[in-house]
Amino acid sequence: MTAIPRQTTYEGPPMLSYGFRPFFLIGAGYAALAILIWSPQYFGEATLAGVFPPGVWHVHEMLFGFVPAVIAGFLLTAIPNWTGRLPLRGTPLLALLVVWILGRAAIGLSGLIGWLPALAIDCAFLLILAATVAREIVAGKNWRNLAVLAVLALLLASNAAFHLEAHYTGSAVHAERAGVALVLVLIMLIGGRIVPSFTHNWLAKTTPGRLPAAFGRVDQISVAIAVIALLAWAIEPSSRLAGILLSIGALAQAARLTRWAGWLTWRNPLLLMLHIAYGFVPIGFALSASAAFFPDAVSASAGVHAWTAGAMGAMILAVMTRASLGHTGRELRADPATTVLYAAVLVSAFSRIGAALDPGHATSLLFLSGFTWIAAFLGFAIGYGPLLTRPRV
Repeated sequence: MTAIPRQTTYEGPPMLSYGFRPFFLIGAGYAALAILIWSPQYFGEATLAGVFPPGVWHVHEMLFGFVPAVIAGFLLTAIPNWTGRLPLRGTPLLALLVVWILGRAAIGLSGLIGWLPALAIDCAFLLILAATVAREIVAGKNWRNLAVLAVLALLLASNAAFHLEAHYTGSAVHAERAGVALVLVLIMLIGGRIVPSFTHNWLAKTTPGRLPAAFGRVDQISVAIAVIALLAWAIEPSSRLAGILLSIGALAQAARLTRWAGWLTWRNPLLLMLHIAYGFVPIGFALSASAAFFPDAVSASAGVHAWTAGAMGAMILAVMTRASLGHTGRELRADPATTVLYAAVLVSAFSRIGAALDPGHATSLLFLSGFTWIAAFLGFAIGYGPLLTRPRV
């Protein structure tokens, strides 16, 4: 592949100087907006001009709208560090952002333009992002991150499958589970790299003694077990085999997390939040296993929302805040406002899981979950917007 020539110096708008800037800001804003749009749909007070039923729209826009935007921001910022190449910036970055925005518009107006054009426009973003990542990995000979590219390509396939399944069956449960599983694999691959690394660097400077275990066989085995369990869950979540594998996956991921010495980071909310967010991964495995064994007592939605509202939501907020501070030249310290954002997203995750486990209080818990989710991500957009739109200090 021939890399697209790019200038070595950048004099354009700061917003377009690095991928994390526009995609973190617009992704966080859309995370809040999507729940604002979803809430009246859930209670039957509004409808959209799209072909997706309300519940299907909610799943799609959180899983294939919001999450890929943040993934793009992270990868377009991390890959230059991995490869030593220049970042995507300026007009090419703006073009990618516009494609993402067009995808959101196409989904909302799919009832007017048709489901097939909506599929093409929506999938264009992940297709271009995957091609960009592939070009950089190949040009930089960064072969160790081919696994990230593979997961990204599968996420694109899952998005296309979501459209097809929704069109022909009216729901998209199989593609939904595939998408959730793939994002979890990304969290295990990337989170499993950055959480212990950041923790090691901070503890080595501030707290002599116990340090996170280096990546090794335990990590490889735990991720392999989790992938197998997620595959079984994606195929048939209520099967006994899935329940057994999910139980083993919960234990493996919990053991992996304890190796990172997260309890020693209690004085550093930026780090502590990364560990708490990853903790929702084994919680989701355990709840999904419980739903497989005891479907009358544990709703399958509890495990799904532990993974989505919990692991994905909390990890995304933790990564966005840390990366925004670090890459704009600010001190890596969580101020009181950032700590409030962390508390809000955790309340949102736990109340959403609680709504699935306690149907009698589901309505009030859903209101609480939606309100605190909006507060967390709208708060990030407002509080961190000035950092993301101004030059690096």
